[in-house]
Amino acid sequence: MKNTLRQVFHSSKFLVGFILFCAILLTLWIYPLYNPGNPLEMIGVGTFAKPGAYVSLYDAVNTKTETFRLPNADARRVSYLLSDADRAAMLEWFELMEIDVSELDATDTDALLDLWFEHYDPAIKIKGMTMARRNFFKRLDKSVRQIRSADTLKVMHLEDGELVERSSITKTDYVNVAEVANGKTLPLGTDNFGRDVLKELVSATGTSIVIGLIAGVVATLIGLTFGLLAGYVGGFVDDIIMFITNIFTVIPGFVLLILISYSIGQEQRGASVVAIVIGLTSWTWTARSVRSQVISLRNRDHVNLSKLSGHSLIRIILTDILPYIASYVVMAFILQVSSGILAEAQLSLLGLGPKTTVTPTLGLMMNWAMLYSAHTNGSWWAYFPVILTITLISFSLNLMNTGLDQVFNPTLRD
Repeated sequence: MKNTLRQVFHSSKFLVGFILFCAILLTLWIYPLYNPGNPLEMIGVGTFAKPGAYVSLYDAVNTKTETFRLPNADARRVSYLLSDADRAAMLEWFELMEIDVSELDATDTDALLDLWFEHYDPAIKIKGMTMARRNFFKRLDKSVRQIRSADTLKVMHLEDGELVERSSITKTDYVNVAEVANGKTLPLGTDNFGRDVLKELVSATGTSIVIGLIAGVVATLIGLTFGLLAGYVGGFVDDIIMFITNIFTVIPGFVLLILISYSIGQEQRGASVVAIVIGLTSWTWTARSVRSQVISLRNRDHVNLSKLSGHSLIRIILTDILPYIASYVVMAFILQVSSGILAEAQLSLLGLGPKTTVTPTLGLMMNWAMLYSAHTNGSWWAYFPVILTITLISFSLNLMNTGLDQVFNPTLRD
């Protein structure tokens, strides 16, 4: 056993996959300690918030300020507040006025504003322009002038039904983020429900791995049992088992999985139920492979000697056959776990995964991102980390399997 483990951990592919998978498991254990709580808690108000650090504006206004005069602060402020849509609208107005902007760089904020202030006149009426569009350009002009000219903001509060000035904020007022009473760092932003994506992702990864493990155990046990019986007993038992296996093989496994999941119903589809269903529909190739391995072992000398000694069927299978295919069973289990995680993701994308209100899974996160068009509105943080996580888990498991195959399969050794 020690020699076998030494060979396994000397395989570079297995070692890389094992370290990667352990790193994922370690993250699942450590991060909830740092950021505890319900992963489905809605801290936002139904919008895709970008990744970053957020502080309460209400508390920031009431925080002690320091005065800083940073170089180019005004230019950066104007550049940031002037959106791409505003810049495009300004270029549109120049074109309508037949002003040459061929050499103008729209990203050059100062040049764009200088040209705008030089030529824009709200009194000018352009032929064919609607009143609504003319009013739009007036609002745009007012907005950009306020951005550039406003030096102070007044903070008002309601007192006895009247607005009273409380304080003022100048361009040179800055607050220390650490001194703001309420703040939240969201490395991956929020989803459309206003939930912390990173917190949700960690919880979903753990649930999906558990689903994969349960599905892998179920599929491997069924496939191993049927494969051992069919390969060793043979005859009528082999015919019956292979008949059942062929039925499951002819019907595409994923189609069968969809039909069973749909028939169960949304309320009964917990994570464990989905995992068991995946396992019940993905055991066939394990059974076939184990059967072929057992057929090559059942007439070996040590097996025949065990038969002559009068050992029982169960003892022969467990002591004389199973140890010789144990490495293959482990590799089959690893592949079944990976397949189970991918199958859950596929089911959830179709809306047939676990209940959406109980616990998140990687597939459910993909489903939510797709339903609320995260892929079309640029909210990459709602789906890309999920794809990357599924890829890393599958890659690590398959790398471990490849490493084991190289150790236990002499034809693949260097």
